[in-house]
Amino acid sequence: MNGAYSAPPEIARWQQRALIVGAVFTLLFAVGAILDRRQFFHSYLVAYLFWTGIALGSLAILLLQHLTGGAWGLVIRRVLEAATRTIPLMALLFIPIIIGAYQIYPWTHHERITKTPALEEKARLYLNLRFFSGRAALYFALWILLAYLLSKWSLDQDNTADRRFAKNMRMVSAPGLLLFVLTVTFASVDWAMSLNPEWFSTIYGLLFVIAWALSALAFAIAVTSFLTNREPMSRIVRPNHFQDLGKLMLAFVMLWAYFAFSQFLIVWSGNLPEEIQWYLPRLRGGWGAIAVSVVFFHFAFPFLLLLSASLKRNARKLVMLAGLILVMRLIDLFWMIAPEFPPDRFHVSWMDVVAPIAVGGLWFAVFAWQLRKRPLIPINDPQYDSVLAEAQAPAHAEH
Repeated sequence: MNGAYSAPPEIARWQQRALIVGAVFTLLFAVGAILDRRQFFHSYLVAYLFWTGIALGSLAILLLQHLTGGAWGLVIRRVLEAATRTIPLMALLFIPIIIGAYQIYPWTHHERITKTPALEEKARLYLNLRFFSGRAALYFALWILLAYLLSKWSLDQDNTADRRFAKNMRMVSAPGLLLFVLTVTFASVDWAMSLNPEWFSTIYGLLFVIAWALSALAFAIAVTSFLTNREPMSRIVRPNHFQDLGKLMLAFVMLWAYFAFSQFLIVWSGNLPEEIQWYLPRLRGGWGAIAVSVVFFHFAFPFLLLLSASLKRNARKLVMLAGLILVMRLIDLFWMIAPEFPPDRFHVSWMDVVAPIAVGGLWFAVFAWQLRKRPLIPINDPQYDSVLAEAQAPAHAEH
């Protein structure tokens, strides 16, 4: 590792603290498994999908950056690469979902599926545990392969300064991005939409694709903002980089809102019993209050703030907004998943709070470990010289 570009020592402290927090909350969460096994798996699914979304969303942004180029991607590349190298951990953490499938998915209940001919046909051809597990293994194999190739070629480029590795990453990114969208669409159907196997939406998969990309971008902005005040990132990152990241975040926020509203509008205008039944419980009582908060704090508030160029150039303000979006992503995911589980009323368990911290502590410890393994700046990237020259130019705006 190039010592001049190595991660600051604070990253090691991040890793240690995250591991401790993850271990403590995992033990606490394990107590929940003893007290209420069904609630344990319900809370685990929400936490798992949230942190998996950051890992996989990082892969999506990495593929996009290699396709489009730009200084914004160079300054967050190592953060994204470290996040994608946590995908094997998420593959391992998928095992509890297979173990708890009977507590999570209604299509595993033979007595229920036999009552509905259409559901029985789905279960026979697609929604069965063996095929479900095999598809998950295929998804993870493809995601891990993409992450491995991008990460390996990036390191090879650092070591050799050979431009062909940049070309390799660009060439694999176009089919890789298409493959990513397809696999995430199928994964979202398998892991989330099949919680209600009698309901379907053609926009559901795209909603997960953009939501996970937004989660990953908000996370990358938060980490990069912290690193910007320390060497070596303080020599590279400038306000215009955060402005570009803010513009991309604005685009993702609007795209997420477009998909979410399009799904709602199509389902609601159709007003068919088999379609509207997904929204009815989510718009009443406590779930309705959460829906309103998501509209305001996941879309309206971030949208208005991100219209400001000065806010996007201010790392401190932008990271606060990124933190809000991450919180709202978890709340939105909870709103999408939890109403499918009994009791048939608004309910928040203490395990719904503990689970994201437990899984997140373990995930972040692995992320920090991976972030420390490589220089924070891809110094032999073809765009490095132009980014460095831009960073050394006199700044006209306050960082």
